Amino acid sequence: MTTPRLTVLGAGPGDPELLTLKGARVLAEADVILYDALANRALLQHARPEAVLVPVGKRRGMRSHSQDDINALIVDYARRYGHVVRLKGGDPFVFGRGREEMLYAEAHGLLTDYVPGISSAVAAAGAAGIPVTHRGLSEGFRVITATTATGELAGSIREAARDARGTTVILMGLGELSRIVRAFCEQGHAGMPAAIIQNGTLPHARLVTGPVAELPARAAAAEIGAPAIIIIGEVTRLATPQKLALLPALYAA
Repeated sequence: MTTPRLTVLGAGPGDPELLTLKGARVLAEADVILYDALANRALLQHARPEAVLVPVGKRRGMRSHSQDDINALIVDYARRYGHVVRLKGGDPFVFGRGREEMLYAEAHGLLTDYVPGISSAVAAAGAAGIPVTHRGLSEGFRVITATTATGELAGSIREAARDARGTTVILMGLGELSRIVRAFCEQGHAGMPAAIIQNGTLPHARLVTGPVAELPARAAAAEIGAPAIIIIGEVTRLATPQKLALLPALYAA
């Protein structure tokens, strides 16, 4: 029996080869792995055969574990088995509530650790040929979420719309696409180039580009769904759909 402890681990943006070496080692050491829906299940091949694997994914519109349930499971499994690894998509500290889970575990006497993951905010964009910064096109980038805890449109969306000189990357925003687009149009940015990337870094990744005002119609026509990121800014002009077209062949290789 090992000391009860929790490691919050970033699974990366989807491609299982984008897991860090440290992440692979931590998975191989885990007694229990609590994994999210957005964590590629191929990563579980790193687990020991005797490790306990528990899906606790939360997806919009689907019945799932509440955050309170997950917190309780972390403590319970750690006390029963030892080392719990909480495998979360992307980076757990980028809208992943990873530190919340660590604080809960620490309050209940567990040791904790954090292993970063590659965030889809940068990697999914890059996989489609879109750099979040580019000389002459973007002087910086911001990563924001679409809504507050109460479901209101995040104030940072409106701030980004007022000051659109850099790149805006919006995570978990597809369901609020119309409100996001309206905020940018109201600030005179209806024609600003933008993109939506679904399942970035995976073989079935999909890309939609166009002016901000046309994004909802183009996304609907292409039947774009979650998980997806929204990118607004001049850098989206650099998108290269052919890069995504190569992904299935690269996986097969």
